[in-house]
Amino acid sequence: MIIQSFSLTRDHRGMSSSNAPVFRHAVVLGLLTTIGPFAIDMYLPALPAIGRALGADPHAMQVSLMAFFIAVGAGQLVAGPLSDMFGRRRPMVAGLVLFMLASIGCAFAPSAGVLIALRFVQGLGACACMVTPRAVVRDLYTGPEAARMMSLLLMVYSVSPILAPLAGSLVAESLGWRAVFVAVAAVGLAGLAMLLALLPETRPATARLSSNFRSAMAGYGVLLRDRHFMALAFMASFTVSSFFVYVANSPFVMSTHFGVSPRLYAVLFALNAVSLLALSQANGRLVARFGIRRVLRTAVIAQAATIGLLLVLTLAGVDRLSVLVALLMIGFGLNGLIVPAAFVLAMEGHAALAGTASALIGTMNFAGGAVMVALVAPFADGTPLPMVGGIAACAAVVLTLALRTLRPAQRVPGVMQGF
Repeated sequence: MIIQSFSLTRDHRGMSSSNAPVFRHAVVLGLLTTIGPFAIDMYLPALPAIGRALGADPHAMQVSLMAFFIAVGAGQLVAGPLSDMFGRRRPMVAGLVLFMLASIGCAFAPSAGVLIALRFVQGLGACACMVTPRAVVRDLYTGPEAARMMSLLLMVYSVSPILAPLAGSLVAESLGWRAVFVAVAAVGLAGLAMLLALLPETRPATARLSSNFRSAMAGYGVLLRDRHFMALAFMASFTVSSFFVYVANSPFVMSTHFGVSPRLYAVLFALNAVSLLALSQANGRLVARFGIRRVLRTAVIAQAATIGLLLVLTLAGVDRLSVLVALLMIGFGLNGLIVPAAFVLAMEGHAALAGTASALIGTMNFAGGAVMVALVAPFADGTPLPMVGGIAACAAVVLTLALRTLRPAQRVPGVMQGF
């Protein structure tokens, strides 16, 4: 049952959310969620250099990205139920240890094949910290307060695409690309220390008694049959996938087509995170005033219009870096409104399956990203058009789902009108 006001309420354990350390939860959970993306963003500026050093072409380097995406996506299907069965902390501890070991292995990879394999293992380690923080939010918060927490998580999460590429370019230029993975391992170690020191267990032992793999499989069945859940999950998936298309293609488009240096690329990449940060900051106020469904629908329409304009200009022969960067900055910034709202609306009504629901959405995000990257890869020629076309295709799917799922007059069982 979703709360009827924007005031802080009591969670399922009877703890007053107004007394909870909200800011600490947001920072800790946001930083833990950032560890996996940090492993992606930090080595993006060095991708061309890694390919040259290992004698690999750009496609092989994109495969190293897809391997990470697939591992994180598939691993969440297991990590989510494990967090329901054994609590939120233990799967994250195990995952961070595996992540650190794989990161050190990546630093010493002798070939592209070994790097790809280790990136897959690294993704398996990172997946627990991708799925579990969202379940922790569902443990502690509901309704608009959950949307506010998701926005705060996204705000902290935005640190990665702002700082990671810049840090990666500095480390790669001064110490070489292998040192980038050593730095990633150090980030994993810092995350482990923070988890052990600052995040208590949020899933009581009594709540774990009925959780097992059989119930998890049954839970996945319940979620897959929930059309409203699946529509919102697909909206989140294709929204995230559009950014993955950019992540996989932009290093080569920027360096080959526009002649951008690794340092400047890191700055341009960070601009997307700046706009994401700004809109995620405004998300709580917008939701409180207009309702989460209206904010989500409006943001999806605005994003589709922005990316659609970029596609039209690209097809018309407008080949300017400033136009590409500006419109993508607006389009990806709107993710700060779309992703938290889609997650919250999808997971409402599934409190008993919080870990499983979070896992399924996370798997769809990364699996969708891997599929979209693979679909765009055969058309990649170093120019912006294939990348922009892939991003626009994702935006079109999200728009179609939003128009069908978020009709203004529609009532959803268990969700208050206007929310």
